[in-house]
Amino acid sequence: MGLAMKYQQFIPHLNEQQRRLYLASEAMSIEKGGITVVHKASGISRVTITRGIQELQGHRLLPQGRIRDVGGGRKKTIEKDPQLLTALKHIVSPTTKGDPMRIILWTDKSTRILAVELQEQGFPISHRLVRDLLLFLGYSLKANKKDIEGVSHPDRDAQFKHINQTCKTFEERKNPIISVDCKKKELIGNFKNNGREWQPKGQNTVVNVYDFKSLSDGKAVPYGVYDVLRNSGFVNVGVDHDTASFAVESIRRWWQTIGKKLYPERKELLITSDGGGSNGVKNRLWKRELQSLANETGLAITVNHLPPATSKWNKIEHRLFSFISINWRAKPLISLETIIELLNHTTTKEGLTVTAMVDQHTYPTKVKVSDEEFNSLNIVRDTFHGEWNYVIKPQNVRVN
Repeated sequence: MGLAMKYQQFIPHLNEQQRRLYLASEAMSIEKGGITVVHKASGISRVTITRGIQELQGHRLLPQGRIRDVGGGRKKTIEKDPQLLTALKHIVSPTTKGDPMRIILWTDKSTRILAVELQEQGFPISHRLVRDLLLFLGYSLKANKKDIEGVSHPDRDAQFKHINQTCKTFEERKNPIISVDCKKKELIGNFKNNGREWQPKGQNTVVNVYDFKSLSDGKAVPYGVYDVLRNSGFVNVGVDHDTASFAVESIRRWWQTIGKKLYPERKELLITSDGGGSNGVKNRLWKRELQSLANETGLAITVNHLPPATSKWNKIEHRLFSFISINWRAKPLISLETIIELLNHTTTKEGLTVTAMVDQHTYPTKVKVSDEEFNSLNIVRDTFHGEWNYVIKPQNVRVN
């Protein structure tokens, strides 16, 4: 068996130090030109083989427990070029989906497509390295499955590009961008909450056997407002119905308690939301209540709705709601006070902070907005899907 074949079969089973010392031993056993012979047969550099010989001869010692010198080894790509991660995040951000119950993200672009886009920006990168970087960022590979949300709209990707461009414009002007939605309603009481947490051995949290509504002390309706630029969340916890009036009141409370302090003298606000429910595309009450908010604050409120069947792509789902669910998993939500405390203590290593408050108001359902009232709203619709993209301006500053 030739040396090359021998090394090819044996070397892959060794770690870095073992490989270095083994090849050094081989080189030392050859009387003349051993380093060159082993280098050509194994493909390992002469420098590495020489270093191994120095270690075998006791001329070079490594720190205890290490297989290479401190700081040795090939530098990671992201260490050599820190801008690479930023560029990758920028590419996948518009197409990122998330599971609101877990910290899992995924993108609908393949690693090969992402590699090509990065290469076009001047980053010499392979699709395999893109995969590793996505895993590093917390993404996971998802198999195809039927879309339970509905049929994908043909202009889905174009709408996401539109939203992304609008967000860029607002960010450049340092205007606030918020992502909004209502989290799953929760029964208040000593009910089982999914998940597990560490407890002393032999101790268990005992909860009711049945999750009947009649056994509860009411319900909690958490409406979230996620500040995209500040990575901060606000949750207005209602006790009545999730209506458009409740949704806009939640935004109002965020602006009054947090927003206007962080964005003083700003006259524009961007809201991204899904297209259904209390903040839905066809919800007239949603637009009427936003008009009231615009009149009160003087804000021109831009709204970008996510296209149909893409609610999980809303940033609030995987940047706020997922962490809330993790923070209160396995903890019975026995009272509103408990819920507020758990929400206020939701944080992440990336710096997420959450502020929560209770909303005891009632919000009647089936509130009608007449044609006359609706037509009086100061809505400026975008030329691209005006039903999804529009600006509600204060009525005392009407712009034709």
